[in-house]
Amino acid sequence: MYKSLQKNKVLDICVSGLLIALVLICTMFINVRLPISINGGLIHMGNVPLIIASIIFGKRKGAIAGAFGMGLFDILSGWAMWAPFTFVIRGVMGYTIGYIAEKHEGNNFFLNLVAVIIGGIWMIFGYYVSEVILYGNLIAPITSVPGDILQIVLGSIIALPAISILKKNPYFKY
Repeated sequence: MYKSLQKNKVLDICVSGLLIALVLICTMFINVRLPISINGGLIHMGNVPLIIASIIFGKRKGAIAGAFGMGLFDILSGWAMWAPFTFVIRGVMGYTIGYIAEKHEGNNFFLNLVAVIIGGIWMIFGYYVSEVILYGNLIAPITSVPGDILQIVLGSIIALPAISILKKNPYFKY
């Protein structure tokens, strides 16, 4: 989809590194711990650069940014037991959003919204199952679902209009 980036390996690696860093920074520094979640849930803005990366740069970059950016957050922030789950959940989420959005090169707002909703459903399901595995309880993980939904909604509200603006900007070429 974005052949020019893939042809220039140095640029490709640099863009991937920057996207990982953006996801990590937004997850690490723009967050709120949830008082309603039994297991210490977190609402963060890492979804914003994850969604933007997936839709603008494609499924591969979205998967890399989500998996490594949020996985690194877990490792660096004392949530290390979550890192393997996060790596898979966010990698698949970024890939899914990018895969759906690339059908129209990220230019269809409705399709982008559908992509984020499907990616969000995967994220909610993935974290629910992860909590069941980690804590051995089917009921307690339900307390994390409202925060996960809020994360997706806030991420969409910020990322989707930003994508429209970035795509219209003649100076933003990828």
